[in-house]
Amino acid sequence: MTATLCDIGSMTPEQLRMARAALDWSAERLADECGIGVNTVRRIEKGRGALYETIQKLQKTLEAAGVEFIGEGEYRGDGGPGVRLRKGLI
Repeated sequence: MTATLCDIGSMTPEQLRMARAALDWSAERLADECGIGVNTVRRIEKGRGALYETIQKLQKTLEAAGVEFIGEGEYRGDGGPGVRLRKGLI
């Protein structure tokens, strides 16, 4: 599945941190993979915002590495937005 379960660019700071942890990537590695500054990654993870295009770039990079983003309400229960790794990556 190449499509995201939540809209491109709607990734939350919490999802960004979860995705990076799931891949065992440092903030530096994610920044390098995306071609952005590490301070930008850290700022977004703290919820300080960024350009929409930067959020898109981060989300697309993480998806290409195997992360699927799950929007709030995608599954039953009280769960909020989350992430998971594509089958076969674990």
